Formats: sequence, structure tokens, C-alpha cells
Amino acid sequence: MRDAYHRDVASRNVHDIQAQVEGQQGVEILFLDPEDSHLLVHLVKEVYGDSYDSPWVYEEDEIARRIVAGETKSIIARLTDGTPLGHMALMMGEQRTPVLHAGVAVVTERARGQHLFTRMKKYGADWAQSADFLGIFSEATAAHPYSQKANIDLGAVESGFLLGWIPKSVSNSAAASRTAHRESVALFYLKTNDGPDRPLYAPDRHREVISAIVDATGIHGIIQALPSTAHVARSSRIVVHEIADHNLATVSVLESGEDLAEVLATTRDRLVFQDHRDAVYIDFSLEDPRTEIALEAMDTELPFGFAGVFPNRHMGGDVMRLQSLHNIDIHQDDIATGSDFGRSLLEYVVGDLTRTGANH
Repeated sequence: MRDAYHRDVASRNVHDIQAQVEGQQGVEILFLDPEDSHLLVHLVKEVYGDSYDSPWVYEEDEIARRIVAGETKSIIARLTDGTPLGHMALMMGEQRTPVLHAGVAVVTERARGQHLFTRMKKYGADWAQSADFLGIFSEATAAHPYSQKANIDLGAVESGFLLGWIPKSVSNSAAASRTAHRESVALFYLKTNDGPDRPLYAPDRHREVISAIVDATGIHGIIQALPSTAHVARSSRIVVHEIADHNLATVSVLESGEDLAEVLATTRDRLVFQDHRDAVYIDFSLEDPRTEIALEAMDTELPFGFAGVFPNRHMGGDVMRLQSLHNIDIHQDDIATGSDFGRSLLEYVVGDLTRTGANH
């Protein structure tokens, strides 16, 4: 029956569909029911083929499980006859966190340019606000400015750029004319509710840019001076998350110790030269004053450039992310931005990567 449905959709007159979307006639935005999880699989395959880098979006049972468990709020845009046009997910994981992660944003080619992504994200943002979430974090491809501008139209603000994040194996029909290579993403934060004031700590070199991000995005917190009682431990604790389908790794610094510079250098060398990862990213908690102490002590010897600020569910709060790339060709002119703030932030990110020698 589903195969018959897909054949019927494929035979629909594309111009008729575009006319309905352009006139907003019969287009509805709603949460996806678990039993309709096949619609997401169909959309992803139409736009990305088999290259999308989150395998669960191809598994109907897993999509349904996440919806039923409350781990994901899946938003669908469709015509009233059931024809799917777009999708976006709000993900909170197994444990509820105050900030949601928006992703799996897919719009079919026949419906592009009609602000469906903006409508879906507004639908999700309205729900997030009513459910008392503080905000929505998301990534938007930097291969073109369209999804970035859609975020900006809703009031979201750039909080960083992950250079070389998307593997070249991912093929999106919106950027089909580009030569395959690792792509970058822009980080965005959309505030939905006020949060309690809390102290944030930042190393001197990045304090100005972090303050600008916090002010512009509305991330709750105030940059404060380092407490006189703060000190680092003797030994560091880190957790490494290797993401094989992206060929990269993220390192979460759980406790900054006197040996942190050595620990991070050794970890990076292993990930790059033994595991052959294209990129390594390090997350430092902004709520931990030891972050500032440790980074000040090793500022000149750490080959990692600034990437941005965002919530990290592994660390239970906002983090500053640094990045180190290995033989990835990054050109600022190839990275699209959607606002003046985004352009200035990108300049800082690329400049710091060059200054630290973090791409070699």
C-alpha cells in the first residue's frame, strides 16, 4: 500500500504541487504520528538518497520508537491529501534538557523557496515556548545561505561555525552542482524563554567573542571574573566520542587538570594519525571556572581554533568548542553566511584556525 502511495505521489503534476505550495493552499504543518514514520523515510530518500548521515532516519520502527518515547517531536509539512513536502525534528534525547536540538530538516525540491522550513520551525518554536524549553539549538549548512536565512527570519542567531563538519559522502540535491568535499555548518540558537542567571567563564583570548555570542543569542548567563578560590585538579578527565560516519571525533573535557595540554595533544595525535579522523573538536564547560584557568595556561601550545558556543547534552550545559582539522581545504569565500553578525563571527573562526595552526 505504501508503494502504491509513493507511485501516486511520483505521478502527481509537479506544477500542481508547486502552485498549491506557493499559494499556501492546503499546506498543513503538524506533528508526525508514529504510524506515519514512513513519510520521513520517503522524504530523506528523495532529497539525500542513501547518503544522510543519521542512519535512524531510514528506519521506520526507530523513528516511531523515538516519537512514542518522547525523545523526538517530529514535525511534518504536507498537502491535505497527504503528500509530504518537508520535515523537521526537535530532539531532546532520553533525558529532558532545557534546550532542544533541531535537525533532520528536509524540504523536497518541488517545495523549496516557499518558506516551509520557516513555518515548520516556528511551529516547533511555539510548542517549545509553551512547554517551557529555554531555546532551540540547530545546525544549518554553510554551503548556501537559504536555511541560515530561514533561521534568522525566526529570530535565531549564529553562535559559531563547525568547519569541515559534514562528510563529502553526504549528497544534498540543493547543492548538487558543488564538487564533493567536506562542508561546514553554522550553529544557531533560538531563544524561546528566559532562563535563570548563572555565571559563565571564558578564557581571555576568546572572552570578547563569547560575550558577543551570549549577548546576541540571549543564551542565559553572565560572563564573570574568575573566583579566587578556583583551581584545577592534578589530573584531567575527558570523554572521547568518535563519530565514524562523519570520520571525526569530539572530546568533552569533564575535568581540567594540570596535565590537560599533554592529554589533549596525545588524544588529538591518536585520533588524527592512528584513527585518521579528518577533524577533532574539543568542548569545555563555560560554567566551570577551571576551563578558564586551564586554557589560559596552555593558550600558546594548543593547536585548536575557536568554533563557537552551544549546548552540549553530554556535559549538561553550554560549552565553548574548539576545532582542529587535518588536511581539510577550508576557504572562507566558499562558506555562505546569512547576516552581518554571522560574517564577522566566521571571520573570527577562520582567523583563529589560521592563527593556531589548527589545520594541517
